[in-house]
Amino acid sequence: MLRRTFLHSAAVATAATALSSRVAAASVPKPKIAVGLDNYAVRSLGWKAPELIAYAASLKCDTLFISDLDAFPSLDDTALRAVRSSADAAGLALYVGGWSICPTSKTFKKNWGTAEEHLRLGIRVAKTLGSPIYRAVLGNMEDRKSEGGIQARIADTVAVLKACRRDAEQAGIKIAIENHGGDMHSWECRQLIEAAGTDFVGCNIDSGNAAWTLEDPMDVLETLGPVTICSSLRDQQIWDTPEGAAVQWTAVGDGLIDWKAYAARWAQLCPKVPIMIETISGAQRVFPYKQPDFWKFYDKRPDKLAKFEALAKRGKPLTAFKAPAGPEGKQVTQDYQKAEIAKSIAYLRKEIGLGLRA
Repeated sequence: MLRRTFLHSAAVATAATALSSRVAAASVPKPKIAVGLDNYAVRSLGWKAPELIAYAASLKCDTLFISDLDAFPSLDDTALRAVRSSADAAGLALYVGGWSICPTSKTFKKNWGTAEEHLRLGIRVAKTLGSPIYRAVLGNMEDRKSEGGIQARIADTVAVLKACRRDAEQAGIKIAIENHGGDMHSWECRQLIEAAGTDFVGCNIDSGNAAWTLEDPMDVLETLGPVTICSSLRDQQIWDTPEGAAVQWTAVGDGLIDWKAYAARWAQLCPKVPIMIETISGAQRVFPYKQPDFWKFYDKRPDKLAKFEALAKRGKPLTAFKAPAGPEGKQVTQDYQKAEIAKSIAYLRKEIGLGLRA
């Protein structure tokens, strides 16, 4: 065969193979990602499980994350089974959670007994409701300043998780630990999960809380996505200030997250996990990280901080939401919270193509 004939034939074959690969890749359906809401998004309404189910169904959600045990009128198994039946009838998959299981955290409360008693209660509730997980948290950013720092609180939380391992395994429930309120950097949350055991502990990933540890939410997804089993997500604006940066959480689509890119990476890292939105819009917080004393309590990693600072340079200042004083303020706050979550769910469904419902 002449050399040029051979080269032409090889080029045609290579092009055909590449085209075939692209067609094959295009023909593989992208995973459909469920969409839902975290009930904390509408916290000011004080709704219990029945009202939350009706509201989530009205927004055409696929899932409902009831992230606080106080939202259940009763934790009796009979009452919980009735809630599960109601959710089933509405076409909603339930996820459930509670709060701190770190007995030495500044946020720990004894309203559910000891940390281990709280976690065992949560496991029972999750099993009865049909939730695959029980969400728990370590604490908040104040725990970074406690004796022994955040590493001591991580160790205390791991001990509680290990003590309840058998209960979780027997119930078929996984524990989802959240990166919550600035308590842990994403790598510290991953450390906790791996120390406890990834066979029964995973992450409830919070994109809004990522900014409270001076991290880029997309970068946090890279770290925690492989161990993510639940979610409480929101958007945010971040902007430079003389002392550091300000953060204000927003509805989905109103902040700096590229949700198309975020959802695409989500589909690769944790496609079976629903994207559930927990809008906590309106309030601002300033992080004076340009001050040397700030880093006494945080793990400064220049490569991670650079990604956060890149977001801050693109961000724009917002006006904080403030409800009027008096009785009118409560109604304004409720309307605002409902508008923020409804806008977020609609954005994910219409603009990003998420959700299982037609």
